[in-house]
Amino acid sequence: MIHGKKVVVVMPAYNAERTLERTYREIPHDIVDDVVLVDDASRDGTARLAAELGITTIIHEQNTGYGGNQKTCYKTALDKGADVVVMLHPDYQYTPKLITAMASLIGIEQYDFVLASRILCGSARAGGMPAYKYFSNRLLTFIQNVLLSAKFSEYHTGYRAFSRKLLLDLPLNENSDDFVFDNQMIAQALMLGFKGGEVSCPTKYFAEASSINFSRSVKYGLGVLLTSVQYFAHRHHIANFRYLSADGRRLEVSPSGAGE
Repeated sequence: MIHGKKVVVVMPAYNAERTLERTYREIPHDIVDDVVLVDDASRDGTARLAAELGITTIIHEQNTGYGGNQKTCYKTALDKGADVVVMLHPDYQYTPKLITAMASLIGIEQYDFVLASRILCGSARAGGMPAYKYFSNRLLTFIQNVLLSAKFSEYHTGYRAFSRKLLLDLPLNENSDDFVFDNQMIAQALMLGFKGGEVSCPTKYFAEASSINFSRSVKYGLGVLLTSVQYFAHRHHIANFRYLSADGRRLEVSPSGAGE
């Protein structure tokens, strides 16, 4: 626990067998109460290895997509009574050593969500981020800040921490099951008045780290732009989108989870 809050790390996994153990070993288990891995129908031994490491493992028999995986991650963490949930990719692209700092910012109720930014430290390109990813990241972030009236350095990190209240209140079941889920989630949080912060995170690109290809990146970028435009339209009462409304479908959490 940290600041009296139960901390659960969730790992959305797909073919992460080669990097999972390295990632898991660096998690600060002195403050993390539980680790949950959701295996999205991997074709390798990810689920088997996770079970061997003692990780709570959920297996999707069919691939549900990155967003669909996260929905299971957060529901499971909340069912376990988590007060703070940290999403960490098991591909070792993000250092688990930042979990303590990120969870602390949620635990002291400074922020409702925390993003680990690869841009703040200014070493994204030196860490191996491809040029097209870096420049598209900067361009999309600029546009998002304008349309969402925010000032984040990066919206596209896969390393995030959330409070229990945020995860319960956001209509996450309205979101896409694809990669744009991440940006829809931030848009929802800002729309409903939750506070977000950032910590600096080093960038690590290497052969085993997962990364979407160029065509998927283009699809993701278009989805991000659409989300930002929808947020602007919803905020200014030009149009209405259910996933940005407080009455959207939330995760169905076990009532016993709050008391664990």
